[in-house]
Amino acid sequence: MTARVSSLGRLPEWDYRLLHDRRDHTLIWLTRGQGRAIVDGLRSGLGAHNALFIPAGRLFSLDIGAQALGLALHAPADTPFPDRPLHLRIRDGFAQAELTAHLDAMQREQTQARAMVDDALEAHARLVAVWLYRQHAAAADGGRETAALHLMRLFCGALGAGFRSDRGVAAYAAALGVSATHLTRSARASCGMTAAAMIAERKLHEARRQLAAPELSVKRIAEGLGFHSAPYFTRFIRSHTGLSPTELRRGNRPPVRPGVRG
Repeated sequence: MTARVSSLGRLPEWDYRLLHDRRDHTLIWLTRGQGRAIVDGLRSGLGAHNALFIPAGRLFSLDIGAQALGLALHAPADTPFPDRPLHLRIRDGFAQAELTAHLDAMQREQTQARAMVDDALEAHARLVAVWLYRQHAAAADGGRETAALHLMRLFCGALGAGFRSDRGVAAYAAALGVSATHLTRSARASCGMTAAAMIAERKLHEARRQLAAPELSVKRIAEGLGFHSAPYFTRFIRSHTGLSPTELRRGNRPPVRPGVRG
């Protein structure tokens, strides 16, 4: 894929609001309004002129207010971005303008039929990566990682690799060398969700993504996500969206906000 910039307001709400990981790097640049994010199991608040970077393969979700404005950059995983998540609160006006200029230039490239557009987008993405490294170097050190956050990071990595199985909280906890109760308590303290809700939400995101592909049957999607029967999968989808898989596939709008928080 080639690096791309999109307006946050034009992206499907569920695509960012549900916990998931991506094959590409993601940079969120919020220019107005507020929101909340969960990255590697840690919840934090977002405000205007906040830059949130999530490396490829890291579990995250983003929930922004209706009045929020911002841009999302997605870049291939081999683009030389930092290898750790970053949440930067940019107060310097020049730094704000610099990042906005890079992203605006990428949007212009995407709308113009010019030669070597992919090369130009890659070059701009690399400049954004340089900007991130510089801003991170100038920011204060966030301190040492606590044991609870270390556990959540490991759990998020395990969930990203194993959410297609039928593993539950107890299996993940055993693999991490802790009790299910401890894992659930740590998850709720760091991101406001139980470990079971995090597992369900990652499955829900993938289910919605695959339901957008009409060539995949509901039964095949269910089996690929660790559900032992299509009816059980249908109950799962309906309980979290208010609609059946078929209704979602038809483009019906869920009567409730998509999510599995709790």
